[in-house]
Amino acid sequence: MASFTTRRTRTTRMLAAGAVLGLAALSLSACSGDSSADASDDGNVGVSLIVKTTTNPFFVSMQDGAKKAAETSGVDLKLAAGKSDGDEATQIQAIENAISDGDKGILITPNGPSVVDALKKARDAGLYVIALDTPPDPADAADITFATDNFAAGEQIGRWTAEKLDGKKAVIGMVDLFDDKLVSVDYTRNQGFLKGLGIDTADEKVNGDEAKSGKYTGGKGGDYEIAGNQASQGAEDGGRTAMETLLAANPDINVVYTINEPAAAGAYEALKAAGKEKDTLVVSIDGGCSGVSNVKEGIIDATAQQYPVKMAELGVEAITKLAETGEKPETSDGLDFFNTGSKLVTEEKVSGVESIDAAEASEICWGK
Repeated sequence: MASFTTRRTRTTRMLAAGAVLGLAALSLSACSGDSSADASDDGNVGVSLIVKTTTNPFFVSMQDGAKKAAETSGVDLKLAAGKSDGDEATQIQAIENAISDGDKGILITPNGPSVVDALKKARDAGLYVIALDTPPDPADAADITFATDNFAAGEQIGRWTAEKLDGKKAVIGMVDLFDDKLVSVDYTRNQGFLKGLGIDTADEKVNGDEAKSGKYTGGKGGDYEIAGNQASQGAEDGGRTAMETLLAANPDINVVYTINEPAAAGAYEALKAAGKEKDTLVVSIDGGCSGVSNVKEGIIDATAQQYPVKMAELGVEAITKLAETGEKPETSDGLDFFNTGSKLVTEEKVSGVESIDAAEASEICWGK
């Protein structure tokens, strides 16, 4: 749905149609017909993957990756999801189910701080907890996190934006994730973008508390003005509403940061309706196949591509290895999480910012 609390220093396509519809309708469903008794009888490792929601293709791809890894790793995989991004209650129930079923581990993209107590209960019961994509807060509520360095991904699109501005004044609309809860993926991406652009931030865990105007120092540098921050819930309709609200406050917006690509697509529709789509830079983070297509079409100008399939595959493999050998996964060098990487995707390369184009990104979108 974020500086990263676990960062060095500062510290949001398809499965088979039936599976997607079943997951979206039921929120909690088994990956196979195996029961917990079956898992005990056949000796396979029980793992639960609990994602934020199945309405976002990012998490559907993550489920797909976990399924593929489970097929080759002797894992009895169960899938669970919140009914929407931010639904903590359904995730908590899924954690309780994993404990009751005697699973070896949990892979989770936490929907908010309320899941922390349930994760502690799972760890106390002997389950190994790996956070994917979104670390819990505090980060040590999970045994380890496999994720994009969201702050670094934000920096990538911020640096690209600064170069593209070429000294022009930036009037910025910030389309964030939530405005009613604190989630690390939200503030680390936001703060990383501002840092990459060359804007000083205040509290690293708060969106919108930086100076509303001043100088950005990225690229050639120039004046900036922040028109406001609006929550999107990481959804396309939310992105459109957020952008409409921002444009009503300041019709001169020429830079739009978005938390993810569904929000970016919605923001673009609002810009198009206002006749401003050709005069505004839209940047985002995700790098899914549809998002990469939107880069090719000019709907999104630049995005940071991340790899949820890789996160899920590595998570399943890590819990399997732990069950078989007792060996625990290790963090990336210099970090206190396992960084699954990101790449900037754009059709408009700029000096000093490494990137790939949409054609190359489409071959590896989300780690397929």
